[in-house]
Amino acid sequence: MPGEKAVETTGGAAAEKAPEQQSGSGSAADGAAPAKKAAARKPPVKRSPAKGTAAGEAPAKKASARKAPAKKAPAKKAPAKKAPAKKAPAERVAAGKAATAAKAVVRKPQSRTALVRRARRIDRELAEIYPYAHPELDFVDPFQLIVATVLSAQTTDLRVNQTTPGLFAKYPTPEDLAAADPEEVEEILRPTGFFRAKTKSVIGLSKALVEEFGGEVPGRLEDLVKLPGVGRKTAFVVLGNAFGRPGITVDTHFQRLVRRWQWTEQTEPDKIEAEIATLFPKSEWTMLSHHVIFHGRRICHARKPACGACPLAPLCPAYGEGETDPEKAKKLLKYEKGGFPGQRLNPPQSYLDAGGRPAPPLGAG
Repeated sequence: MPGEKAVETTGGAAAEKAPEQQSGSGSAADGAAPAKKAAARKPPVKRSPAKGTAAGEAPAKKASARKAPAKKAPAKKAPAKKAPAKKAPAERVAAGKAATAAKAVVRKPQSRTALVRRARRIDRELAEIYPYAHPELDFVDPFQLIVATVLSAQTTDLRVNQTTPGLFAKYPTPEDLAAADPEEVEEILRPTGFFRAKTKSVIGLSKALVEEFGGEVPGRLEDLVKLPGVGRKTAFVVLGNAFGRPGITVDTHFQRLVRRWQWTEQTEPDKIEAEIATLFPKSEWTMLSHHVIFHGRRICHARKPACGACPLAPLCPAYGEGETDPEKAKKLLKYEKGGFPGQRLNPPQSYLDAGGRPAPPLGAG
């Protein structure tokens, strides 16, 4: 029985242990479950540091990522360093002003004697370049010249020359034009532009000639400037070319060139006229005007001076403002210098002898 007891004991013990084992196993299971739960819970806890570390590292990475742009920031600011390059135009303007100021400084020491000598030398050169210079308006008497000069405002002499033949064919005298129908005159003058205002001027001018001067154009400056549409420029054109009395014609070409040549710094026509008059003998005023105007129309243009084809280049302080390449400059020449017709339908023989060609009539070719 001892064996049985032992067995029983063993079995009892086993039986007794079984519940314990069961309970133990249950406890173990239960313990394991919590343990597993704990393990399940702990991983987050354990991982949290890892996550925390990862999170801690992540900010570092983010920080480094954020710092990267900061490091690249200077690269982005590089354009800011290029900003001065964008301001180059302003610098060029400043440089241009400085250059102008420098020129002004260089110009000041020029004596009055040197200015007069240089101006007269340029005029002598112009006289050789344009020995055929003449008024570029067609006319046969003072009346036609004064009317044509009034009509030349805001248009070319060529357009006036193409228009006046029809006007003078219908109204040959001041009396005829004074009594003309304005609408008919307007239709004739339409090609010249501003035809209504010009019609009013030439009819008013003709009436004044008839009423105040017996139908004759006066030969004095003070009388001419009182006529409708007649200013000092028109008056000097008439005096110099119809009466042979010297005068300086300050038109747009004349103003431009005398300033480029540094003969004057004035901008108002009356003041320009007064200053230039002191540089030349009175007997030369009329031809001086023709020389300068001819040069301005043919070579020394407002926008693209043909510097490379200009005979005055060695004497000109403004050389380089235009095209300096000789071949390109030749293409800018106008009228007889460029091989084209002039502005007059009936030019002087000297002009034709020099190679000039008459302008075509209105509506031709």
